Amino acid sequence: METLQIGGVSARQLADNFGTPLYVYDEDKIIAQAKDAMENFSSDMFKTEVAYASKAFSSIALFKLLAAQGLGFDAVSGGELYGMSRAGVDMSKVYFHGNNKSNKEIEEALELGVGYFVIDNVMECRRLIEIAMEKHIQTKALLRVNPGISAHTHEYIMTAKPDSKFGIFIDDTEHIGQVIELLAESSHVRLAGFHSHIGSQIMDARSFEKAIDTMTYFLAYVQREYGMEQTELSIGGGFGIKYLEEDQPISLGQMCKTMVKYTERCIQEKDISISKLITEPGRAMVGEAGYTLYTIGDRKRSGTKDYLFVDGGMSDNIRPALYDAGYRAVLAEKYKEPAWHTYCIAGKNCESGDVLIDTIKLPEAKSGDLLAVYSTGAYGYSMASNYNRLGRPAVVFAGHGKARVVIRRESYADQYDLEIE
Repeated sequence: METLQIGGVSARQLADNFGTPLYVYDEDKIIAQAKDAMENFSSDMFKTEVAYASKAFSSIALFKLLAAQGLGFDAVSGGELYGMSRAGVDMSKVYFHGNNKSNKEIEEALELGVGYFVIDNVMECRRLIEIAMEKHIQTKALLRVNPGISAHTHEYIMTAKPDSKFGIFIDDTEHIGQVIELLAESSHVRLAGFHSHIGSQIMDARSFEKAIDTMTYFLAYVQREYGMEQTELSIGGGFGIKYLEEDQPISLGQMCKTMVKYTERCIQEKDISISKLITEPGRAMVGEAGYTLYTIGDRKRSGTKDYLFVDGGMSDNIRPALYDAGYRAVLAEKYKEPAWHTYCIAGKNCESGDVLIDTIKLPEAKSGDLLAVYSTGAYGYSMASNYNRLGRPAVVFAGHGKARVVIRRESYADQYDLEIE
């Protein structure tokens, strides 16, 4: 019986040694993605930086792994900044995002020496300037500009609609001008450039090309109106990965190369200059490197559906319930056998919507079989919860035939340790 291998370790061995549900990452795949991005996101016309968007999945072990490959980081909370600091990340290569940073988080980021604040709005700009002055700390900022580009993705993960909660809309020259002028007058916060992001799980390079075209037109306007030269430009991330058989994503390396070449062309056509181009892949860095292993429990026929119940569910993968996200899966010890039986994979959470895969063909399944769900490396653990008081699964890194726990399984006691009796 041939068993699915992850990082050179059999899925059965992983389940027996570490239990299920279990998140497993193939370390070699993560490193390969990092190298592919770094090698292809480079230019002779400007500096470049690849910053990992850590909201996709954050852990000290991952921060160390990616920092060793030379990546920068995108953080969206004080908690992510704390983890990066614990991992020994070069904080000058960190971009601190967020649409409602607290004063405490701003103070923490300044004290940690974060390289860039990505400013979301005028109020935040004023608070950042004030806190930086009080602490006598100098820092750099990018202003997040919403380019208004429509990307073909789920409504909940579009970030560049005109009424998006993120950034300042590109046509709102009044508020953009306020931020530019406030930072021009500040002795502690320097405006280094601009940031944009159009959404997530995008597979069409033309969406990014349109965003780059729009943002370079914007830079031409800023350089003309405000005399800003050699600005930095972040074009965000949002690159799609393969979840279903019909998905045909462009490789991360190819997408990086395309964006650099298109940016070079745009700045030449518009006769402007940039000092650095930044991209922020998250899902594309870790998504396909991650798997979730479940043990099948009870089975039952209900109406027209044959249910397979697994020992996890929406508490460890909320995306199907939240975004109607689809996944591929196999029976780890039968994945070479013909898939002829149609099942519905449901979790154990007390919700009718706790369905991981509504319809999937698998070989005949039995209680105790191991189900491996592909491409769960992004937004699995990071969006996991303790709903129904289910503990979050352990996270294991596997590579070269060896596996190690990087986040231990959450116990009952862990969940109640914060309570005061």
